[in-house]
Amino acid sequence: MDRLSSTTLLPNSFQGARDDIAMQLGSLWGEIKAPLIVPLLRIIVVLCLIMSLMLFIERVYMGVVITLVKLFGQKPEKRYKWEPMKDDVELGNSAYPMVLVQIPMYNEREVYQLSIGAACGLSWPSDRIIIQVLDDSTDPIIKDMVELECQRWASKGINIKYEIRDNRNGYKSGALKEGMKHSYVKNCDYVTIFDADFQPESDFLWRTIPFLVHNPELALVQSRWKFVNSDECLMTRMQEMSLDYHFTVEQEVGSSTYAFFGFNGTAGVWRITAIDEAGGWKDRTTVEDMDLAVRASLKGWKFLYLGTLKVKNELPSTFKAYRYQQHRWSCGPANLFRKMVMEIIRNKKVTLWKKVHVIYSFFFVRKIIAHINTFLFYCIVLPATVVVPEVVVPKWGAVYIPSIITLLNAVGTPRSLHLLVFWILFENVMSLHRAKATVIGLLEASRVNEWIVTEKLGDASKGKAATKATKKPRFRIGERLHLLELGVGAYLLFCGCYDVLFGKNHFYIFLYIQAMAFFIMGFGYVGTFVPNS
Repeated sequence: MDRLSSTTLLPNSFQGARDDIAMQLGSLWGEIKAPLIVPLLRIIVVLCLIMSLMLFIERVYMGVVITLVKLFGQKPEKRYKWEPMKDDVELGNSAYPMVLVQIPMYNEREVYQLSIGAACGLSWPSDRIIIQVLDDSTDPIIKDMVELECQRWASKGINIKYEIRDNRNGYKSGALKEGMKHSYVKNCDYVTIFDADFQPESDFLWRTIPFLVHNPELALVQSRWKFVNSDECLMTRMQEMSLDYHFTVEQEVGSSTYAFFGFNGTAGVWRITAIDEAGGWKDRTTVEDMDLAVRASLKGWKFLYLGTLKVKNELPSTFKAYRYQQHRWSCGPANLFRKMVMEIIRNKKVTLWKKVHVIYSFFFVRKIIAHINTFLFYCIVLPATVVVPEVVVPKWGAVYIPSIITLLNAVGTPRSLHLLVFWILFENVMSLHRAKATVIGLLEASRVNEWIVTEKLGDASKGKAATKATKKPRFRIGERLHLLELGVGAYLLFCGCYDVLFGKNHFYIFLYIQAMAFFIMGFGYVGTFVPNS
């Protein structure tokens, strides 16, 4: 009987201990909440509201400007002199400028034929154009395939050069810089760059080069991207919505007002003298294209964006590739801002207003505030106010401003307006990686110079899906589970449950839906999944 009583008492002791721990934790929370957590959270809320207002003003400003541009603005052909290139009987083809076409690539098995074929199909006098394939591939089989493709086009009379180097120093910028050192480039006036998945139309040069020929103040003519796989999956549709705003609004506004915007790294034509005057390609960040654009702008050069000229390309359709791309696109600008802010301030060749535009609007608000505030405010601070009800976020900051910003962002892709809720959830999840990458760039922490080439699938996803339809894909924990997303999802789920039990403002509806989005992406169920070969 004594033994029985002791065994029945044992669970009670555990129960008592558990209750005691819960009481201690509750007491500790009560002691630190009022003097520490509440004032700290209030300060963070105020900071987030200030950042939200900055974003709101920036979006409204760009919305007003793009509306005026569309209604009253002159077309590029009216703002700048443009005349079609004409034959000269006496000079012959020498009347046409010499154009270099650079195609940097790295292990591009799936798309190398498309990009090389499209570049070789560009319409321009054959003796006034050089196609330069800059192959940094480390896979010898792919290297041989690319070289054979170049030889095939050379046998057709195309002036194509296959260039390799014995290292990958500087990654893309290093390859472009090395390509400019060859003797035959000295005769070139302009250089156009196409990444390995870009496929320009044959009249690309006829539509861009005349702007540079007739307007000596222009350094860059940038075209728009056209996504060939935007309907592949929901993730590519979300990317299309974000990038369409970038091209439709940000690039257009920058071109129309300050003749400045960030070079997109591809599908643009540069004046070679402008590149040289700006100091050439530099590999100090992972956004060598933006680096060059800012430096050229500080020298007084102007840029032109042609929204009507579109070049086909591919969006990353796997979540892994998209995460790496967004890390680079978020970390690089923040790091470049850290490196160049004083150089911009000290510059004497550009106006004060242009300096303000570049530092405040282009860098600080769009590249830093936007990423940090999206994650901090909507994924951390707002959920935290559920657990700390003493801190109240005004409705204009929690609902009205985000709604207006979202609607202004969505104008670039009217066909996807019905996907707006999914886009909000997707962008909030991706803000985790963008915010982290932005902080890494500002602090120059580890991974600041990480460069992983965005994977292009071409028709690989379709081909592998057909050949492996009967095979079960191999599951690898590291490839499909993303702990950061799962951790934030668990936090949001906890806050949602707390709001159901103790809250009064019905935040749990948003919290549950956003938690579900984090879990879905955390478990890797987003984008295209290509089985391992």
